[in-house]
Amino acid sequence: MKSNLALGTVAAILIMATTTALAEGPHDKAIKARQAMFQLYSYHSGILTAMAKGKMEYDAELAQEAADNLLAAASLGQSTLWPQGSDNANSENARTRALPAIWETYPAVAEKGEALGKAAAAVAASAGSGLDALKASIGDVGAACKACHDDFRAKRK
Repeated sequence: MKSNLALGTVAAILIMATTTALAEGPHDKAIKARQAMFQLYSYHSGILTAMAKGKMEYDAELAQEAADNLLAAASLGQSTLWPQGSDNANSENARTRALPAIWETYPAVAEKGEALGKAAAAVAASAGSGLDALKASIGDVGAACKACHDDFRAKRK
């Protein structure tokens, strides 16, 4: 019985994987990779913001780890994550909220990315030094994220 269930599960996974592979658009891998990177930004900055707002107890070691991870993610090379046409106007792509303005106004988007990198470096330099230090630096991370979202990401539908 267990082997039949296991075989059925494996068969279902293979069918889903094959169907997904056949349905991939021209930029889906890049879109999914950059969305994963943004999830890392969100996860780690969320820990830091929760501590700064008192929604989570401040823990210097955890704050430093989250800040270091945020900086590492913000420091990744991204050239392969942003191919021309990987925006929400291309119906062949995986679902994305990336606006065509990203490519139309380059290098403006790169400047916003640099701002995030600087903010992440500042929070990484201070997050483990106490709650007040974290509070003083985390706002710039949120501001950098918001600035890019305001100009280059479509609203949720």
